[in-house]
Amino acid sequence: MKRKTLDIILSGGGVVLTVFLLAAGALLLWGSTYTTNQVHNQLARQEIFFPTAKTMNTPHSENYASRSVQLPYAGQQVLTGPQAKAYAYKVQMDVYDLPFHGVYSKISAYSLAHPSTKKFAALVTVSFRAVTLQGLLLSAYSFSIFGALAFDGALAAFCAAFLMLVLAGLGLWHIRRTPAEQEFPKARSVSKVEAA
Repeated sequence: MKRKTLDIILSGGGVVLTVFLLAAGALLLWGSTYTTNQVHNQLARQEIFFPTAKTMNTPHSENYASRSVQLPYAGQQVLTGPQAKAYAYKVQMDVYDLPFHGVYSKISAYSLAHPSTKKFAALVTVSFRAVTLQGLLLSAYSFSIFGALAFDGALAAFCAAFLMLVLAGLGLWHIRRTPAEQEFPKARSVSKVEAA
């Protein structure tokens, strides 16, 4: 095979791969932006705010672990995935002091088994709302992770596309320097073959 032919094939493949990587990077970047915007918009409509730092540091507020998770977001509105995760932890700690640590299925089962206890009937609603809010917040956090991974994938695809573009350019530069009659791999000379 002629060396120029091989260089043309490899350089052409590099150009095609560059275009593919650019398209993949653009799609991943779009997916990241879309996911991030959706998480932000859905959380913004809920108008959930963290307590202020002053409120969190009162002696009778949530336990230390809950405060340490929330304190970086004190007074802020929940708008991002990490904020949603922190607020979901706050909700979990808020219902932890309920009977059965706020686990909806256990409170509901107890309420059904003991219909005369009105206290548990009210706690079923509280627990259900808390568990539902926690699940929705953690879903928002999960989608924000997908968005972050898509952004990282887009960066990797763009870097790989740049590398392939450089390699394809070097291949095209090499084509101009290669003599038209050069073979690949280089043919052994006749004298060396006969001597062997």
